[in-house]
Amino acid sequence: MPKKTKDPAPVSDNQTASEAAAIVFGYYFDYLLKWEETAKSWDDIEGVHQVRVSFRKIRSALSLFRDAIPKQVSRPWNEEIRWIGGEMGLARDLDVFIDEGLGAIRGKLPFNGEHKLVTLAMAAREKAYLERVRPMLESERYAEFKSGFRQWIDGREWENADLGKKQRANQQMKLGKYSRKLLDKQERRVLALGTNIDRGDAHEMHRLRIECKKLRYAADFFKPLYSDVDNFINHMKGLQDILGIMNDISVMHHLLETLLAETNDHETLEYAGAIVGWRTCDFYHQLDNFDRFWDEFTEATHPWWKKNRG
Repeated sequence: MPKKTKDPAPVSDNQTASEAAAIVFGYYFDYLLKWEETAKSWDDIEGVHQVRVSFRKIRSALSLFRDAIPKQVSRPWNEEIRWIGGEMGLARDLDVFIDEGLGAIRGKLPFNGEHKLVTLAMAAREKAYLERVRPMLESERYAEFKSGFRQWIDGREWENADLGKKQRANQQMKLGKYSRKLLDKQERRVLALGTNIDRGDAHEMHRLRIECKKLRYAADFFKPLYSDVDNFINHMKGLQDILGIMNDISVMHHLLETLLAETNDHETLEYAGAIVGWRTCDFYHQLDNFDRFWDEFTEATHPWWKKNRG
């Protein structure tokens, strides 16, 4: 199994935004390549997980650096990464459902049907790996993506695009200044969505989860530039946990609809309903803490505010 790492990409103040973007893209691209072979089998579920997280971070970086690398320039790679993530999505969702969803409540519910549901889920996972994940990783399209994306990164080919003066200026801006502007902008997106949010609006809560994740990734990307980033991230944890549980329930509903589509077995259906009820109850219990976690986030010290803002 490859070694997991929480080390950030080696960016620094004196790099330009363009140079730093190439380092961030390349760092997570190299990391996911180490997990490719592991991702072809469900024997170690970290494989698909690490590959998908790496691609998610690359997509977030493409979005966060869009003032320097506009959407029309990065769109072809974004679309390919979305395709790759889509091919791996079902396998990962089933991994989480089996390992965490079913595993967390194993033996705790007074219903039969657990073994039958586990069997259905494991069969579906095997099919997802054999029919979607492995063929995608071994496909010509994926191979072409890897070689093309590596060339795009190494040559910083976005610098050769037809850009406006502001975008070119942003590319050449020193990372210290660019990162502060980027982090401020992303935080404003989170605040605009989260302030007075309707917690019963699933769509708005989902958007908040996505923007919080981007802010978390941005803080990770620029960790070498600022002290106390880990402390700031920890102040986001409670909020992200609540939003994550909400997303887990949505994913679980979709998975169960797929898994149970061709069964009328009463015990299996009853057990599946109990799982959803258990998880939903947990979400509403956690939702009572939303205001406290939101305040903790908004009152957290911003590491990038401590430096000279010139």
